[in-house]
Amino acid sequence: MHFSSFREFDRELFHTITDRFGGVSKAPYESLNLALHVEDEAINVLKNREIVSQKYNFTLQNLIYMEQTHSANVAIIKDPSQNKIENCDALITDVKNIPLMVMVADCVPILFYDPTKQVIGVAHAGRNGTFLEIAKKTAQKMRDEFGCSLSDLRVGIGVSIGSCCYEVGEDLADICVKSFDKRYVLREDDRYFLDLKTLNQDQLREIGIKGENIEVSSICTACDKNYFSYRREGKTGRFAGFMMLK
Repeated sequence: MHFSSFREFDRELFHTITDRFGGVSKAPYESLNLALHVEDEAINVLKNREIVSQKYNFTLQNLIYMEQTHSANVAIIKDPSQNKIENCDALITDVKNIPLMVMVADCVPILFYDPTKQVIGVAHAGRNGTFLEIAKKTAQKMRDEFGCSLSDLRVGIGVSIGSCCYEVGEDLADICVKSFDKRYVLREDDRYFLDLKTLNQDQLREIGIKGENIEVSSICTACDKNYFSYRREGKTGRFAGFMMLK
């Protein structure tokens, strides 16, 4: 999928969020699994990454990805000398031709772009990352390191599990209510559901990112079988969000 709000910047910006089709991985990772950490055959994952790089015309050797640990750690990328960034859940750069990748299978992939300063970022916001405000911290790091104005940022909150399916226990629901607000917890009888997309959106708006500059995907990974879903499938692959300055 693509964000319509990024379309006007196609000349200087590449972005996409992949689905699960068009790769070579076998069940239960079929077919475009892009993660090396899910017990898929490495040769298949690397072939899948090559397929994506050829489809979107970027240099695979420049690809930067993360050992995602559900943290609030943000890394600044200056060159592609190290492709895998350890213990990290967000990447930002102002360097052209370095594709940044965030891998998900229910967690929220968030893509950032400053068209004024020409800076991009990607973030992995699972439940822990969302509670640690990884989206907010990524935007603030773009401001602090590159002089980005938060009011200029464009943000895409991508395909991820929706409040229709993200059921949690009462303990986690209570944490969310106490730390943020009850509006992010939907209750049905004795069942509790978290709305991570809206929580991330509101965290970004709180620091000055314009609501009209934040696009939120309505697709739920647990509902839509075009995407990998850990909640639906358990052992499964990962799709990915990509950003690159051209």
